[in-house]
Amino acid sequence: MKLDPPILEIKSLKACINENEILKDLNLTIHKGEIHAIMGPNGSGKSTFSKILAGHPAYQVLSGEILFKGSSILNLDPEERSHLGIFLAFQYPIEIPGVSNEDFLRLAYNSRQRFLNKPEVDPIEFFSVITEKLQLVDMAPIFLSRNVNEGFSGGEKKRNEILQMILLDSELSILDETDSGLDIDALKIISKGINTFMNQDKAIILITHYQRLLDYVKPNYVHVMQNGKIIKTGGADLAKELEIKGYEWLK
Repeated sequence: MKLDPPILEIKSLKACINENEILKDLNLTIHKGEIHAIMGPNGSGKSTFSKILAGHPAYQVLSGEILFKGSSILNLDPEERSHLGIFLAFQYPIEIPGVSNEDFLRLAYNSRQRFLNKPEVDPIEFFSVITEKLQLVDMAPIFLSRNVNEGFSGGEKKRNEILQMILLDSELSILDETDSGLDIDALKIISKGINTFMNQDKAIILITHYQRLLDYVKPNYVHVMQNGKIIKTGGADLAKELEIKGYEWLK
């Protein structure tokens, strides 16, 4: 019986921006059905790692490999990675004036439908698709008529990111500090959306500074990143230990 390859395998990854090397021999393996939390001090390379996975053009991979379901994605554009099932929720979602949420989400959905050789949907069909998803992030349908993230609160922006993840049905989701700036009610709503979405065919990477998100979304593994590499891996209890001790004791 042939086993499926890991959904994500990072091998000896080194990467830089503006000739400044940030990732230094990073290794990580993630299988379907797993939630991995990545923690670490500011400047350790966590957000850089997320952007490189998504294919941000400002970052240069110097050496190493990124395998998604056994195949290299290093030469793929961000759109191609997205179509394959990789999703990045931004730490600071941008506003897009003049573009309604409904149009933005429908175009993204139909783009992935085309890639999967599935039929596209018209605005009426899309409304029935998106209404069910809205309930998972506790957002009213009126939200669809607003421009993308324009005038949104921090919690609404983050819920919009989770809504996109659910709509696109991503196989590998990277959530870059999705919990930052959220009050406890918004955190619970977003966590519920993540937990409802997660299943044995998907994997999630949670990049976070805080233990509190991991009280609601339970990780299988917690990794500590420092100076561009993972220096320690443990279970969910490692996050609680970091909350108490900080990072100094790992040096």
